[in-house]
Amino acid sequence: MSENVKEKKGKLDRILDAIERAGNKLPDPLTMFLGLAVIVVLISALCSILGVSAVNPADGSTVEVFNLFSFEGIRYLWSNVITNYSGFAPLGMVLVAVVGSSVAEKSGFLIAVMEHFLGEAKGWVVTGVVVFLGINLNIAGDAGFIVLPPLAAILFMSIGRHPLLGLYTAYASVSAGFCANILLGLSDALAYGFTEPAAQMIDPTYQESIAINWYFMIVSCLVLSVVGTVLVEKFLVHRFPMTKEGLKQYDFDTDASELSPIQKKGVAMAGLSVAIFLAVIVLMSVPVFGGRAILADENGSITAGAAPFSKGIVFTVTLFLLIPGIVYGAVTGRYKNDKDLWADISKGFAEMGGYVFLCFFVSIFTNFFSVSKLGTILAIKGADFLSNIGFTGIPLLIGLIFLSCIINIFIGSASAKWAILAPVFVPMMMLMGYNPAIAQAVYRIGDSITNPLSPLATYLPVVLGFARKYDKNVGVGTVIANMLPFSISFATIWIVQVIIWVMLNLPLGPGGVIYL
Repeated sequence: MSENVKEKKGKLDRILDAIERAGNKLPDPLTMFLGLAVIVVLISALCSILGVSAVNPADGSTVEVFNLFSFEGIRYLWSNVITNYSGFAPLGMVLVAVVGSSVAEKSGFLIAVMEHFLGEAKGWVVTGVVVFLGINLNIAGDAGFIVLPPLAAILFMSIGRHPLLGLYTAYASVSAGFCANILLGLSDALAYGFTEPAAQMIDPTYQESIAINWYFMIVSCLVLSVVGTVLVEKFLVHRFPMTKEGLKQYDFDTDASELSPIQKKGVAMAGLSVAIFLAVIVLMSVPVFGGRAILADENGSITAGAAPFSKGIVFTVTLFLLIPGIVYGAVTGRYKNDKDLWADISKGFAEMGGYVFLCFFVSIFTNFFSVSKLGTILAIKGADFLSNIGFTGIPLLIGLIFLSCIINIFIGSASAKWAILAPVFVPMMMLMGYNPAIAQAVYRIGDSITNPLSPLATYLPVVLGFARKYDKNVGVGTVIANMLPFSISFATIWIVQVIIWVMLNLPLGPGGVIYL
């Protein structure tokens, strides 16, 4: 039996290695994104000449391809290159996060904390923590893509494992499990914001809450955490062999088995600083200084998309890492003056130089693709195709999952896709007797599964930048090959979960029944 297991592992490795080799034969990501931008320009010109268009089901307007190769298109391209780059959202968020993460890492604070709390933890426990955190970090919006992968790399090194295994595990968990969560978050609110008006096209009185998928997503979070942990421990960990000598190439101290008294004092003082910081955040998040909280929006909400708390979540996380890192470094003698601190932050920025350069080309491509309207038309045509196939019941639900998977490769924004698909599928499924909650649930599943596989994903350059700190040869194929087992496993489990839920007619959440 053990020989069969080894044979299966060998086959899996050969498949993933083949995918990695094929993917890495693609041009360098810099060239690839530049080439894709050129292809988008040419396709937009061709589709414009052919008169390709679609009717947006959300508002009935006609969506036409914007010809980027026309005089007007060239004027747009020429005048917006710099603003596209400076306004590229992930770039700003990553650079802000680097301030905190570089201090927390280089001061020794993260390693000391992990040694203190997880020094004796078994590998599967650490993996489980990373997977569970990754799946749940959607409550912080996109911050999980930026913060968790580099921290997981350090965490895995602290237990003697390869940093890339930790980085890939975190990225896969955050992206492939993006819609699952224990607590309701921004993704729930954004999805329901399009589900309700779509449902009111059939039932003008329909009104529920953002919690209509909550029970389903809680179970998803727990099940996917177990599946992700087993996947890493049983199938992926052997792909990343690591020794103490190997860890030393990353300037990681493999000989420190127990914290010294000064390190313990540093951890204690850093912990105190974190407690004070969190207390300040809490005070700023509740209305104790006036009519509404300092970090709340005009309606008093801190979780709404426009609330200062939500908009500044990356800055909050940065301070959460920066403050204790400074305190720990000062106590242990790492930071004797301000110059020592700035030197560590400068090193962190220097390590991300390749990513900053890559973002220039990524910003060009993503903006061109968005402005061309090609992705919007693809989504509308795909929705029309699926609605006309004649599927019903479980095949229809699975079809919506796969359609969302495909469209997700080309359009990154979850809300943008659902704004197009909801007016088609929610009314259609309501006429078939299904509650809007199940339509929203299966869409969100499909929207998550292919996140880590898309070479066009907004945060792929982020994980490439982090990965190349440990291996300069990491390419798009490397990332996708190591993401594929997560996507396939999560897709399988989620489809089975949907089938069970529908067959047993279980509630998806408060007010989220299966059938009308």
